[in-house]
Amino acid sequence: MSKIYQKIIRPMLFQLPSEAAHEFGIELLKIGLGSSLAQNLSVKRFGGEAFVELERFGLTFDNPLGVAAGFDKNGKVVNELAALGFGFVEVGTVTYESQQGNEKPRLFRLPEDKALINRLGFNNEGTRRVVERLKKVDPQCVLGVNIGKNKDVPIDAAIENYLASFDLAFEVADYIAINVSSPNTPNLRELQKAENLEKLLSELQKRNQALAKRKNDKSQQDAGVPLLVKIAPDLSEAEIEAIVEIALRLNLSGIIATNTTIKRVNLRTKTDESGGLSGKPLKNLSNEVIRKIHRFSKGKLPVVGVGGVFTAADAFEKIAAGACLIQTYTGFVYQGIGFARDVNLGLARILKEKGFKSIDEAVGVNSRI
Repeated sequence: MSKIYQKIIRPMLFQLPSEAAHEFGIELLKIGLGSSLAQNLSVKRFGGEAFVELERFGLTFDNPLGVAAGFDKNGKVVNELAALGFGFVEVGTVTYESQQGNEKPRLFRLPEDKALINRLGFNNEGTRRVVERLKKVDPQCVLGVNIGKNKDVPIDAAIENYLASFDLAFEVADYIAINVSSPNTPNLRELQKAENLEKLLSELQKRNQALAKRKNDKSQQDAGVPLLVKIAPDLSEAEIEAIVEIALRLNLSGIIATNTTIKRVNLRTKTDESGGLSGKPLKNLSNEVIRKIHRFSKGKLPVVGVGGVFTAADAFEKIAAGACLIQTYTGFVYQGIGFARDVNLGLARILKEKGFKSIDEAVGVNSRI
């Protein structure tokens, strides 16, 4: 199946402009795996059998590989992606008000580098509409919702903008990810600064607990949905350490590491396109951030590793660095519909060959605490 994609389907898709190919791919998934029968006959049974169910921040995952935010922005193919063997899908990034995003073209392939550059700018249908769509879905995997700030909302009004999306996402999400690290919304990364981030996450946690108490009067201690923050790969060591301290202090459920990079290092492709770079060139950057989070938190803070995962070996590198779950986007675009199955089965094989009885035993083995 992977060979068919890479030899026939991908060359056809790559003849289209990048964003058009992505939209076409979403439609193909809806058509090909839109029915329950098609989903039951899919590769999920191969991808899901490699692992005993994983417990992460109170949720149960069939396997450790998920789809990163950005692929299914509007929550249109959650179960279709689950059917391909993904253990979780992170929808979004969504913003409270719908957005058109930045001017096209805004998504670019770098095939020689196995990379993408995007400056999409949080184009999405708005949190309310996406949540209404997700209410009609019976998710066949863990469902995350990634929320961001509207472009026209100033930083000093960001908290209310996030809270408005959070209130809606709380209704459907198994976990909620806070995106403060996209390079494509002006000044968004200012929210990663310690003072700004602590204020934002503190208010979100308060709202999380209040909504949980309202939803379940019997559980006064219910902490709400797991709350994670997604950070950039371009932070200094001191900034990463500060974020880890905030996450621990506020009892966040984890950190997603990392978003795309604004750096352009050792690229084969000559390009002056602005935006976030993802794919193979991001792998080592994200791995280093994962190692630092694992070290600074002394292994106490779950990390979702994302950036440059194309193979099972890439996934294992992230686990060994300190990630307990893995996400992909660009690798999936390049590798195709058999990707989740191949990575899951390959990762299970690597763990066995290295003598690990579970993923948990392997988490952080290459990061000294």
